[in-house]
Amino acid sequence: MIGSADEFVRLRTSDNEAEYHRAAHDELPEAVCFDIIERFPDLRFWVAQNKTVPLAVLRVLAVDADQRVRGMVAMKRKLDRELFELLSRDPDETIRAGLTSNRRLPLDILQQLATDESVFVRATAVGRLNKWKESKN
Repeated sequence: MIGSADEFVRLRTSDNEAEYHRAAHDELPEAVCFDIIERFPDLRFWVAQNKTVPLAVLRVLAVDADQRVRGMVAMKRKLDRELFELLSRDPDETIRAGLTSNRRLPLDILQQLATDESVFVRATAVGRLNKWKESKN
């Protein structure tokens, strides 16, 4: 478990591959996440990348000003319906398009994205829908 924001920063910036790996895979408690976000805002993307990042933290990062951070959140498998819906309405089309590749995206939201105003989002959603249909045959 990563016990503090300072430890996370040390692990994330380490040249040691094992330590760098820990920043992405070791348990990251909610309080530590929020401390990192507050004290080290440049590391928000890496907080979102952590495999154990709590859902409460993902809720905050899903509305982050940085589209890279929101994009990382959109890729997370642990999202709940509320977060899928929120991200499906993201103003950035790359976030909406990226969301279509999340294997846990509910079918009805994927279908909604297939009618998105953006040609790019529609195309990625339709492509994913076609793959889904093929897998069912």
